[in-house]
Amino acid sequence: VMQCSASLDVLFLLDGSYSIGKGSFERSKYFAGKLCDALDIHPDRVRVGMIQFSSTPHLEFPLDSYLTKQEVKDRIKRIVFRGGSTETGRALKYVLRKGFPGGRNSSVSEVLIIVSDGKSQGSTTMPAMQMRERRITVFAVGIKFPRWEELHLLASEPTEQHVLFAGDANDAANGLYSTLTGSVCSVTAPGCKVESHPCERRTLETVKELAGNYVCWKGSKQLNAVQASLCPFYRLKKVLIKHPSRCFRTVCRDPCDTQPCQNGGTCVPEGLDKYHCLCPAGYGGDIHCAPKLSLKCSVDLLFLMDSSAGITLEGFLRYKAFLKRFLQAVMGQDSPMKVGVAQYNNNVRIPIEVGQHKDAFSLMKSIDALNFSGGGTLTGRALRYIAQHGFRSTPVFADVQDDLPRVVVLLTDSKSQDPVAEAAKYARDRDLFLIGVGSSFMRAELTEVTGNPKQTIVYSDPQDLFNRIPELQRRICSVDNPEGCQEQSLDLAFAVDASAGVGLENFLRLRSFVRSSCLRFNINRDVTQIALVIYSSKAHTVFTLDTHTSNSAVLQAINQVPFLGDSASAGSALLHVYGDVMTVQKGARPGVNKVLVVLTNGGGMEDADAPARQLRDNGILVFMVVIGDAQRDALLRVAGSPNYLVHISSYEDLQYYQDLIIERICEEAKSPVNLCKPNPCMNQGVCILGPGSYRCECHGWEGPHCESRVLRGDSPRSLILPLHSHVQRSSSGLQHLSRGARHTKRH
Repeated sequence: VMQCSASLDVLFLLDGSYSIGKGSFERSKYFAGKLCDALDIHPDRVRVGMIQFSSTPHLEFPLDSYLTKQEVKDRIKRIVFRGGSTETGRALKYVLRKGFPGGRNSSVSEVLIIVSDGKSQGSTTMPAMQMRERRITVFAVGIKFPRWEELHLLASEPTEQHVLFAGDANDAANGLYSTLTGSVCSVTAPGCKVESHPCERRTLETVKELAGNYVCWKGSKQLNAVQASLCPFYRLKKVLIKHPSRCFRTVCRDPCDTQPCQNGGTCVPEGLDKYHCLCPAGYGGDIHCAPKLSLKCSVDLLFLMDSSAGITLEGFLRYKAFLKRFLQAVMGQDSPMKVGVAQYNNNVRIPIEVGQHKDAFSLMKSIDALNFSGGGTLTGRALRYIAQHGFRSTPVFADVQDDLPRVVVLLTDSKSQDPVAEAAKYARDRDLFLIGVGSSFMRAELTEVTGNPKQTIVYSDPQDLFNRIPELQRRICSVDNPEGCQEQSLDLAFAVDASAGVGLENFLRLRSFVRSSCLRFNINRDVTQIALVIYSSKAHTVFTLDTHTSNSAVLQAINQVPFLGDSASAGSALLHVYGDVMTVQKGARPGVNKVLVVLTNGGGMEDADAPARQLRDNGILVFMVVIGDAQRDALLRVAGSPNYLVHISSYEDLQYYQDLIIERICEEAKSPVNLCKPNPCMNQGVCILGPGSYRCECHGWEGPHCESRVLRGDSPRSLILPLHSHVQRSSSGLQHLSRGARHTKRH
């Protein structure tokens, strides 16, 4: 994070002798790489070179060889241990005689970093003194168990700031940065300061230790006589010696120290002064995880919680936690909704009446007090009871009743022991809007309750339940909202897999899905344009974006789409859409969002990554709808994000996902648009953005989109196109401008 950024020549002197050994030499290389992280390596700023020394010095690479940090670090990794005696003095004389190899002129500061165990076999006193006279800054770094006295002799003054230990690579890199900031480098970053702290230098020394006095035999003055005596015996012992010292490091304030993330968000630092918050589901209304799902809609809301033995105590507590998390996420200070909670097993009770609590705190306390009941699961009976007694009209004025939409959210994970269809219809006939939440095996029964797959929310595992909070918020607020994105401009293409892997029967299901999806859009030149491509080994355009201008024409064309058979190539289909469908020539409109929906069984994805990336890079969203067993990792690479991948287990379940897919498409239609993506200019014209407009710079062509070849003697020219324009095909076949898109909300 902190880098020394100045004009600086740094030369590493790496000890490659046998006393270091191959293992410690590898640690020295790792350490040198860590020090490079503290240096802003660039041709105009810090340059790095390296010499390995043992019996003789060997230049590994000069300072002008590698000019980026990654290049230097990669080269350091490739250095090979040479071995030999430790001739540190000879290596220093080599540097004094030759200078810094590849270095710059004398106006650039020079730093020598010696990494050694300090056990030199020759004197280093004189060359170390000459280094100081030359004003070369010397850092002495100990590796293994160093001889610290010699390293202190080598290092610049003050020695405690220029002697480091390679074993603590991160601390040493920080120490190098801290020392350099006081001399050649720029000042420390805002909020950071250099601090000293006590530390220890360790080494192993061999000492003689008295083992005791033992009988030994000495000679005598007498002939043929030996005299017995006591002699001291010693043994050599390795002892770990600790040298108290002071170390220096730069300490910075962590941007997460103030705990800026709210509502259980996790703070992740980004450098010295930035951070971002990882927010739980339902939060993220701002960077600090404020609730983002505030219910703007006015409804009376009743949660009907299963409290029977079928969901177990664990399931009941999970639903309580989900309910609390949801309400915390959506209930602001001025939330217009009124909330109640009912529980059921064999019987029904309403411990929290709708509108009983006026603030979130008292509501949470009441939810905490709810207890598990056990017993049978009579969902049908509960629905009928709620239809009759769940909502009590509260007078707004003396003669006016509150007639807000009434929403019931059923939370259950156990099959009902009584019929639900008739009771649910009874509730719906009394204008209750029913939403069902349960695990995936409950889908069929919940759909029977709600009467609409769109109002059924299923989760795959306990954790996934909490990921459904935003979806539940959208469902509640869709009570009075029109479906689809009727008024939003959109260029939408479907690419349908018609290969043998899908099969004729399933292809007809996909075709039917496209047909019913098109009914949800207002198809004309000014709002939604739709194109259809089918593919197997090759892709075929059924109709382009500008072919049909009404819903009836599109539906009629879809009915004629043939099955192809053969193997699938999704990559060629994506390339076909990019080059032959989402283009100005085929009716694509600049300034209008573009979405491609791919319907497939996941076959033929091997060559699809690059074309999908090309589409996304050019502003075209790729939405993957995959049915059946397919490798999720490969699909994610094509979709680019889990948000744009819908994986469905069977073709029969496809209908249940239509609302979700259209909802995602419509969200995309509201996002900002880059007028030059994809490039609206034909014949290699260059699109240039202006404020609320673009223009095509043509070469050898002319016209708004470089569509007309320049005749001899004419000069090419470009035309500025306003943001509120889009392309419409005229009778002459050329592209002209229409003001029809000015009515779109985004513009």
